[in-house]
Amino acid sequence: MLRLVHTADVHLGARHADMGDQAAALRERQHKAFATAVDLALAEKVDAFLVAGDLFDSNTQPRRTVERAAAELARLVAGHVRVALIPGTHDVYDRASVYRAYDLASMAGAPAGSDRLVVLTPERPEVTWAALDLTVHGRVFATKRAPVDPLAGLDVSADKRTTWHVALVHGSVRVTGKTEHDEVVVAPDAIAASGLDYLAFGHWHSVQRGRAGATVWAYPGAPEPVALDQAGAGNVLLVGLEERDGRRQVTLEERRVGRTRMERLSLDTAEVASQPALVGRLAAMGDPDLVLDVRLTGLRPEALDLVAEEVERELAARFFRLRVRDASVAALPEGPLPPPDTIAGALARDLENRVAEAEAAGDPDAAAELREALRLGRLLLDGREVTL
Repeated sequence: MLRLVHTADVHLGARHADMGDQAAALRERQHKAFATAVDLALAEKVDAFLVAGDLFDSNTQPRRTVERAAAELARLVAGHVRVALIPGTHDVYDRASVYRAYDLASMAGAPAGSDRLVVLTPERPEVTWAALDLTVHGRVFATKRAPVDPLAGLDVSADKRTTWHVALVHGSVRVTGKTEHDEVVVAPDAIAASGLDYLAFGHWHSVQRGRAGATVWAYPGAPEPVALDQAGAGNVLLVGLEERDGRRQVTLEERRVGRTRMERLSLDTAEVASQPALVGRLAAMGDPDLVLDVRLTGLRPEALDLVAEEVERELAARFFRLRVRDASVAALPEGPLPPPDTIAGALARDLENRVAEAEAAGDPDAAAELREALRLGRLLLDGREVTL
């Protein structure tokens, strides 16, 4: 049996603009998760370590970030674990590529001219490891957007150099209505026609797996989340390739390497009694490894005095990161509208029509703003005190 570790989307050096004061801490967690993936490969004595793109978050990286990545790869080289990686859509293989600026193989201590650590590119699209009876194909372009399907024309069924054929691709499996406009798109038919035993994907940040024809494909997800909206990250895949009784078998096992968890929570403000009650409910979920994204929805009762930023500040120490977004809309004052031939009545009806138009157009932000204007307008025209 051949055993591989498959990872992708490490995004070393990411700036994490949406993580506030925790941006630097999350960058450190990403480095730690990559180191943990290397630990796993060495502990499991795997044959190869595969990185399916976006090891780096961009091609603009300080040398220190590249050196830290190379130091982890050097542990694999020293441990006789072969390494193959490809550029992705963030560390794209263009003229400014980090892989052109730095010789990762040399920095990781791989002997000159060896295939112990290989960056697969359009100039070097594959590596054959005869000792493993394995060929790894890298389907890479020198542009962020692929001009064609990466697997177009690939058919390894007649390639007898090795028993096993694996490919690395950074892109999306084509899903009609969802992914056909992504930068790199792979058709299921092309996967099936490739004859590959295993297709190691990168690009999606949660674990996904499937089969097209005889080819098993999978995404390991990001070892650590990269943004607030990325639940399901934190893993790598331990891949087994085995032939039994003339039949080939691919097995996949998820292994946790990251610490950070992402959760989303949607709360109807009609069910929130007060700001202290909301603070108490969220405090019970506190976890230093949890990024919690809370969205307040529904019609907000007029009596509810709630400031999302205050909730965030009060509970910040209980979470790795807490974000509270108030997407609720103000409930309108009860009672009949003024007659339509009055200024107050005409204004109220005009705003109501504009609210309906914004909602029909799928513009919730505009609808919420118009609802608030209508609410305040009616209160003011009724002679009631309003605090802005």
